[in-house]
Amino acid sequence: MDQDLNVDFPGLRWRAATVSDVPAWAALIARTAAVENPVWYERAADLRQQVESRKNPPATNTVLGLDDDGVTRASARISRNPGAGTAHGFGCVDPGWQRRGVGGALLGWLEERARQRFAESPAATGTAGGTAPRLRIHLEEQHSHQARLLESAGYTIVRYFNEMHRPLDQPLPGNVLAGGLELAGIGPDLHEAVRVAHNESFRDHWGSEPRDEESWTFTVNHPQARPDLSAVVLDSATREVAGYQLASHDPDIAVQRGIREGYTELLGVRREYRGRGIAQALLADALRRFTAAGMDVASLDVDSENPTGALALYTKMGYRAVNTSMAWDKEL
Repeated sequence: MDQDLNVDFPGLRWRAATVSDVPAWAALIARTAAVENPVWYERAADLRQQVESRKNPPATNTVLGLDDDGVTRASARISRNPGAGTAHGFGCVDPGWQRRGVGGALLGWLEERARQRFAESPAATGTAGGTAPRLRIHLEEQHSHQARLLESAGYTIVRYFNEMHRPLDQPLPGNVLAGGLELAGIGPDLHEAVRVAHNESFRDHWGSEPRDEESWTFTVNHPQARPDLSAVVLDSATREVAGYQLASHDPDIAVQRGIREGYTELLGVRREYRGRGIAQALLADALRRFTAAGMDVASLDVDSENPTGALALYTKMGYRAVNTSMAWDKEL
């Protein structure tokens, strides 16, 4: 076993994840989700992306813990974009193996691997989130046992995020665009233009990092992606993408939560087009698309301190917060 993958918990056998591990890895996360009821959790398609990643090779950035019968009982992975000042950690422990020290051991591995990543490739100067390399872990507010572990390990909450729902049995708003702008569907021919528009739109958003072609291809081709529920606003004169709304739908979550959600994965407007009602028009269009597709609610997530005033817009359009999650950071 690669020395970098050692986890300080001898009760399990540890090794890196491979493509063949994806079904068992996904089953571990699903078992845990059945007990902890997260709003969202990774599926096989998400994990397959991780084991095929060029930026975060699985041989040194993933670890699985197997019991004596070869059943996957714990997992962790590190993700970091080149030059970024923040690495992101993810972990999961089988409910039957919790409260034995496995979570603390995985957290120790995540921190050590993150330190190695920064030693191998230091953060670029001027990266968002400060100059000191840091590890970030996202948690839902309901998972207090995980929060206690992070707090005891020196992590602090640096940001709050709201999951918001908007019932679709209420009257729908209009979506009239200003002159010189037009609404259009999204096809493969616009994928790269929307990626560029997204990176520009989110350049001033806390914690946001540019999406490269690898991650963007996964986003637009994800099994849950719904291009039929997505749209762009184009500049009529230049055909430039002024704004976009990328939607998805998770049928498994619909069964678990008892409601069909049309989820706005990404919504953005380029700086030079802000203040022209584009975001409102895209959301109004999304609400109509979701309704026509038989959804019960429209949903999205928003940074509680979003600098563009997005929270106020969503509230105005009938969205209400239903869940809270937090970003926890630790400087390394």
